[in-house]
Amino acid sequence: MPLARSKRLFVALDPDDAIRAGVAAAVAELKRAAGPAGRALRFGELATVHLTLRFLGDVAEERLDGVAAAVKAAAAGSPPLALELRGAGAFPSPHRARVVWLDLAGDLAPLAALVTELDRRLAPLGFPPEARPFTPHLTVARARPRGGAPGLAAVLAAASAALAPLAWRASSLTLFESHLEPGGARHVPLLGAPLGGPSSPGVELASRE
Repeated sequence: MPLARSKRLFVALDPDDAIRAGVAAAVAELKRAAGPAGRALRFGELATVHLTLRFLGDVAEERLDGVAAAVKAAAAGSPPLALELRGAGAFPSPHRARVVWLDLAGDLAPLAALVTELDRRLAPLGFPPEARPFTPHLTVARARPRGGAPGLAAVLAAASAALAPLAWRASSLTLFESHLEPGGARHVPLLGAPLGGPSSPGVELASRE
């Protein structure tokens, strides 16, 4: 009996090239401000930067059509979002950073409503809402030490003051497949669903071969 095939999926807002260029400038400023302390951080590939709304994990291929329909329906019920990248921070704290991120402002209430609607659409398919509350952020680096990178609080504060706000109009949801490879994760878009576009069927799922 053949093994069931699956894909590792997540749903995200995918920045355009202009936003990626702004993120690259912000990352360069973070590296400059960090100096030697930046060696404790592993900065991600800018081509893969995205705002994750929901991680689904391994999903059997026979469930893909249902997931795609849920993503399109959630997107259709949300207006495009006027967001803004501003400042930087870290989880769990700037004093012992494990994840370094760029903060978001703007249409955060509609963004949270979109995540709630996405959860509502996905729950009947076997994807219960995540236990942790949604905290919008754009991850740009992770700590190399297992316990987190120390001494970045002042760096993040200085970088936040120096970073110019970056306007981001998010107009679609993207369903991604994530491939974990030795050189890092590779993300393949499977579906693009326009926000506030009930008349559009979205981009068809990519090849499943």
